[in-house]
Amino acid sequence: MEFPSKLIENAVGELAKLPGIGRKTALRLALHLLKADTDTTSSLAEALAKMRFDIRYCQSCHNISDTEECGICANKLRDHSTVCVVSDIRDVIAIENTGQYQGVYHVLGGVISPIEGIGPADLHIDSLLTRVQTEGSEVKEIILAISPTMEGDTTAFYLTRRLRETPEVHISSIARGIPVGGELEYADEITLGRSIVERQRQAR
Repeated sequence: MEFPSKLIENAVGELAKLPGIGRKTALRLALHLLKADTDTTSSLAEALAKMRFDIRYCQSCHNISDTEECGICANKLRDHSTVCVVSDIRDVIAIENTGQYQGVYHVLGGVISPIEGIGPADLHIDSLLTRVQTEGSEVKEIILAISPTMEGDTTAFYLTRRLRETPEVHISSIARGIPVGGELEYADEITLGRSIVERQRQAR
């Protein structure tokens, strides 16, 4: 693809690095931004820069946040005795969009994947165990809401084994309305919401 300007070529190259954006789409976006008023382009650049450099992660659940504690953890109306464990921040957004869950979350930051060199120590598992096992902890139930892929099932199995060290905490998993091999973020809201409501208690 030939470009009349090196600046356009550089912009297209950067935009094309985004997931799902090919070079043709990147070119359309770059030309759109070129035609837009300078305030629009400046606002977009500023918003992206602030997101990248100023965003924080909740010290309790590792969800994205503007402060040390995310809005969900800080909400006293949420059920803090129920913790929904997910692999990714996108899963928090997907479950919240169902409107069916009123507990809090714990974001692992991925799943166990030996092929990719990701082990338990690379995830936020120790902080989950600390959160559950700390004296005076109000956590009564852990919901394992991890995508039912091979890596997801491996992660859920590992967590179940580790969480059994705290017998007073019940372990459940989302109902299998989510197809095996599926990703939570792509599930429709009705199916995902029902899987949370109809979660299954794990055998000890």
